[in-house]
Amino acid sequence: MGSLVLPLVLPLVLPLVLPLVLPLVLAACIPGTGQRDPVAQPPPQTVRQPLAEDVTALPSPPPAWEARRVAPDARSVAPTSYIVASGDTLRGIAAKTGAGSEAIARANGLAPPFTIFAGQRLAIPGGRYHLVRGGQTGIAIARAYGVDWGRIVTANMLEEPFILRTGQRVLIPGEAIPRSAAERAQAFRLDIDDIITGGEPALAANTAPTRPSASSKRILPSTAAVAEPARLRGGFQWPVEGRVVRRFGPGASGERNDGIKIAVPLQTPVLAAADGVVAYVGSDIPALGGLVILRHGDGLTSVYGHAGDLLVQRGQSVKRGQRIALSGDSGAADRPELHFELRQGRTPVDPLSRLPARS
Repeated sequence: MGSLVLPLVLPLVLPLVLPLVLPLVLAACIPGTGQRDPVAQPPPQTVRQPLAEDVTALPSPPPAWEARRVAPDARSVAPTSYIVASGDTLRGIAAKTGAGSEAIARANGLAPPFTIFAGQRLAIPGGRYHLVRGGQTGIAIARAYGVDWGRIVTANMLEEPFILRTGQRVLIPGEAIPRSAAERAQAFRLDIDDIITGGEPALAANTAPTRPSASSKRILPSTAAVAEPARLRGGFQWPVEGRVVRRFGPGASGERNDGIKIAVPLQTPVLAAADGVVAYVGSDIPALGGLVILRHGDGLTSVYGHAGDLLVQRGQSVKRGQRIALSGDSGAADRPELHFELRQGRTPVDPLSRLPARS
């Protein structure tokens, strides 16, 4: 009976037992080397180092000047005069005449609170005036007319914080309007000053800018203006450790550098030079590639260019020393480096004059 069962059982048992027994038999036959079999070692584990708030490169919504386009529908106003009637306000007179209230105040030497009285004759300055709609930015307005935004800032004597308001009438300098989108693009070139002074969307009447948040997970709509700090807290620190390979000012071939360039390895953490609020994240200036701009209060702004990964969002509050990006060689950089600027208002200042000296 046993001789009959064995042939029947072996085909069933051998496939189960053989894989367990065979390695032991082979190991007994192969001489030992005193080393572990490298094939048997577990594969190395990739450990992801946590970043600030454990985030990676963050997607950002399009900037406000792309999200809210502007039609070049400025109203041409001839120079004239206006007799103030009872109940008139400066803004009401601007609406009636089509000129800007600020331009009327300047033309007549009116100072805040812009008091006028019945029977007063006001000079109405002529020009082309654009009516600002909700969410529009200075950059989008300048692009629509093919005029440099800096000229509009000067013509309207705009000051910090350079945020337009809905219903404001902005004087557009110049005469001819480019007839095509290609001509407008050729006439307009975006730079850091444009983003600082014309990047925020217009505010509606009696509204305040959005308060910043410490979280990078809050994504503000492109049409929300961001509140900036009133005062700088503390001093500035170096954004990276590295060798300064280009200094502030004119270069050997005459071109001007508005900051410094610091050579660093790829993926080096870029740190906020001081407490601040993120005013811009993106890559809309081709020469600078990945770009972060922080506002620090007291009219001070810092700029971080050539970044590889961007780790913060517009409207986010950051602390000095917090990671805001990882270094790269984006834009016009021919090696991994950080382009770093400091600005006081619209004026670039040498960062080395504000950073701690190195030993």
